[in-house]
Amino acid sequence: MDPHHRHEGARSRDPVAEGPPAGHASVAAAMHHVDEDHVVHRHGEHAGHSTAMFRNRFWLSLALSVPVVYFSPMVGHLLGYHIPAFPGSAWIPPVLGTVVFAYGGAPFLRGGLTEIRTRKPGMMLLIAMAITVAFAASWATTLGIGGFDLDFWWELALLIDIMLLGHWMEMRALGAASGALAALAALLPDEADLVTEDGVRTVPVARLSVGDVVLVRSGARVPADGDIVEGAAEFDEAMITGESRTVPRGVGERVVAGTVATDSAVRVRISAVGADTALAGIQRLVAEAQESSSKAQALADRAAALLFYFALGAGIITFVVWTLLGNIDEAVVRTVTVLVIACPHALGLAIPLVIAISTERAARSGVLIKNRMALERMRTIDVVLLDKTGTLTEGRHAVTGTAPMPGTSAAELLAVAASVEADSEHPVARAIVRAAASDHDASRLGLRGSDFASLTGRGVRATVGGVEASVGGPNMLRELGLGTPEELRDAATGWTGRGAGVLHVVREGRIIGALALEDRVRPESRAAVKALQRRGVKVALVTGDARQVADAVGKDLGIDEVFAEVLPRDKDTKVQELQRRGLRVAMVGDGVNDSPALARAEVGIAIGAGTDVAMESAGVVLAGNDPRAVLSMIDLSRASYRKMIQNLVWATGYNVLAVPVAAGALAFAGVVMSPAVAAVLMSVSTIVVALNAQLLRRIDLDPARIG
Repeated sequence: MDPHHRHEGARSRDPVAEGPPAGHASVAAAMHHVDEDHVVHRHGEHAGHSTAMFRNRFWLSLALSVPVVYFSPMVGHLLGYHIPAFPGSAWIPPVLGTVVFAYGGAPFLRGGLTEIRTRKPGMMLLIAMAITVAFAASWATTLGIGGFDLDFWWELALLIDIMLLGHWMEMRALGAASGALAALAALLPDEADLVTEDGVRTVPVARLSVGDVVLVRSGARVPADGDIVEGAAEFDEAMITGESRTVPRGVGERVVAGTVATDSAVRVRISAVGADTALAGIQRLVAEAQESSSKAQALADRAAALLFYFALGAGIITFVVWTLLGNIDEAVVRTVTVLVIACPHALGLAIPLVIAISTERAARSGVLIKNRMALERMRTIDVVLLDKTGTLTEGRHAVTGTAPMPGTSAAELLAVAASVEADSEHPVARAIVRAAASDHDASRLGLRGSDFASLTGRGVRATVGGVEASVGGPNMLRELGLGTPEELRDAATGWTGRGAGVLHVVREGRIIGALALEDRVRPESRAAVKALQRRGVKVALVTGDARQVADAVGKDLGIDEVFAEVLPRDKDTKVQELQRRGLRVAMVGDGVNDSPALARAEVGIAIGAGTDVAMESAGVVLAGNDPRAVLSMIDLSRASYRKMIQNLVWATGYNVLAVPVAAGALAFAGVVMSPAVAAVLMSVSTIVVALNAQLLRRIDLDPARIG
């Protein structure tokens, strides 16, 4: 393919071709509405809940809990302060505590009922059981029923507050993947220019039919899949194929919805609309892949399920044993104490608090964790699959080689080429101009071009220093009747062998040299690949670029496996292929064409400079372009997992050891635990978990210092 493409200067002069590009599609009209606060539509503890719901309930419940705690006789006795007495003051804890139970506890009560119906007990049922027992016991004490001293209003309120806070943080960490589909829809224009017998008129894209002819203006997106019937243009297909260079398309060639005509207007006959377009196919892949990666359960849920059965069994045994011993009052007190100490204060924060601190630490290091399962899974990754363009490479053309003919210096060659390209806005032209500007000797020559002209499909031409000069590829040389000089053949062969584009510079009908242009490898990529391999993680490359380009980059970086000339559907397939080998995959990419693979992989990591859809499909977003940030994610994942396990072991182990004591197993030795002491011990357990999670702040996640 000719590396030098048509330039912005070659605009169509057809009056109907002039005008602004069509706007992007309305996401609301194109896609199913998605709650911006991340409504979760799966079965389980968060079904139908949103981040905003937990947040709002937490703050209101916390405000109501302050007077509940302050006016609680048990808290006043424990802290040694005098509770103000006035008419109705004794009813403040039960009344406000009931409001907190009904309002703040509602999500857990509903979730508990759902877990009962689905026969999958977990965190929600354990919380629901704990707050219900505390609520019933507290009202029994308040009303003087049974003569019990089981005032748990303050414990009930704080338990609900802690659980709401934990689930709020958890929901924020979970994020929402469904926004990816809306971002995909935004690639399509709202309207299209339909060509009719009476001229061109603007119509909604939804009204297009197969067989219609549309005008795609310069700079506009193609509204639907079709074939060019008039005109030719360079198309930016990076969002579909991942190809780093624009692609020339002419009459009879197919174009895809969402791609951009960069330099000229064309007329396209529609061959597929709506769900039949290639972009819609990518949407389906994203949806399927996201669904397949949303079924994992959190560690805390599994621990909560075990703790539920343990607490329930212990409570039943405690009640039965003390009843058989003939002490009904003690049976009730001991049973309530068991269920209170089984309240998952610490367990409720064991995972969310680690996630909250981890995501904060990551964000300060330029890593946005959108999905908690990504954080958990990253430590288990066997292979990192990296997209080439924009991830390992800079995603833009750069002059990587110069070969001047005898009698011409490299600086002069660059200066002449830049002078010819100065008035062009094409990415190749910009690369040449940048190269000349950064070369001191080339800049000193002070050459200027005039009479710029774009040679469609061949190159560009201008007058430099009073003589005609041209820059272009093979098509231009053939038109001028020139061939590659022997002096340049070895250099050109070497460049094309590694996939670089080759441009020749002609002055006064004579070739004065050649330039190599290619997508430059990021300086950080080599360090990232080596560091991953030192951690025992394999590195694979996947790209839509040609085999020789991919192999050259892979060899340069020492990558373990290279997948080249891979189309969007095949990128997703490559992830599955690696998974079928028993490998756990982290996919790193930045384009729409990467989004299905990002969602399919165990961990999807989007480069922040990429498209919105790639970032929405991923569980992790790198705010910068440094691939070494993947190492930060691995180190953070391993550290946070250790903290999760430590907190879970402490939270569950604490309960397992404390429950028998609460049940009265040591009563024969005079060791008994009151409900108040049980509540205090639960608070201590929570503090230990919180302090342990804070140790994550000591981790250094600066990519520049990670090796």
